Amino acid sequence: MPAPVRHIVFLAFPGVRQLDITGPLEVFATARDLGAAYSWTVCSPDGADVATPSGRLAVDAPADPTVLHARGPVDTIIVPGSADLPEGPDPDGLLPALHALTSAAATPPRRVAAVCTGAFALASAGLLDHRRATTHWRHAATLARRHPLIEVEPDAIHVRDGHLLTSAGVTAGIDLALAMVEADAGADLAREVARDLVVFMQRPGGQSQFSSALRTAPPHHDLLRGVVDAIAADPAEDHRAPALAARAGLSVRHLTRLFHDQLGTTPAGYVEAARVAAAQGLLASGATVTGAAQRSGFGSDESLRRAFARRLGVTPSAYRARFRTTARDMS
Repeated sequence: MPAPVRHIVFLAFPGVRQLDITGPLEVFATARDLGAAYSWTVCSPDGADVATPSGRLAVDAPADPTVLHARGPVDTIIVPGSADLPEGPDPDGLLPALHALTSAAATPPRRVAAVCTGAFALASAGLLDHRRATTHWRHAATLARRHPLIEVEPDAIHVRDGHLLTSAGVTAGIDLALAMVEADAGADLAREVARDLVVFMQRPGGQSQFSSALRTAPPHHDLLRGVVDAIAADPAEDHRAPALAARAGLSVRHLTRLFHDQLGTTPAGYVEAARVAAAQGLLASGATVTGAAQRSGFGSDESLRRAFARRLGVTPSAYRARFRTTARDMS
């Protein structure tokens, strides 16, 4: 007896990033070519085509449960992201459409997923309350601030909590779709899809490797601003707390309190983050691991490796292999 077809619905809206749809869609299409039973529909709140930053996106149907269920029971709803969702008002009709699709009385979807900032739409609809979730690293703090009932995991590539799934930025939608295929059709088929698309079956490391390790806002206190500027100017200098406090004319206790209150970390934690950020830049520019360790202030390859493991979840050599330029090696 053939497996039932799993019908996947992508909910598009004005401003959506097309890759948030086309990336996962390629995964499901490839899986279907390899024997998995998938079908899909791209819908919008009113059924009209939508404008996107990269051109107009054709839509198959309105986000009407009656219309969509006529094509087969909806198995999965996928909400893509847009640049406007983290801060702007929700696009017209998006939340009512999402509510209609997720609460259809007859056969509610088996799972609901969001790609990138699509998590903000799920959050606004109340679907992620008291759940674990992730989103693009650039917007994870905003998601946590705006929706304190959500347990945000900023470094995760994708997160599943019950029937709800969320993913990190843009191409992480491919990782999320592969995880769905694996759950539906097994690891062997998902692995074949990954090979066909030339992507990782499971991406090594978390999404923090794609961001700077130093993501704090500038401090308001003038003396503290001078301290962090000095750290950024020469990460390899002696930046132990007594030295920093002496240069600022403050006690170590006062300096530590300023770091905690305005930057949410300790002096040592901030210095390590600044050195990791410096090492990221050096490695991406072609520096060797040893050269990056010395010039960023870690001193040894092992110290750099431990800091990268803590903050980025990858080794310096793996980071260098993924992000370096084609420039010649630097000493």
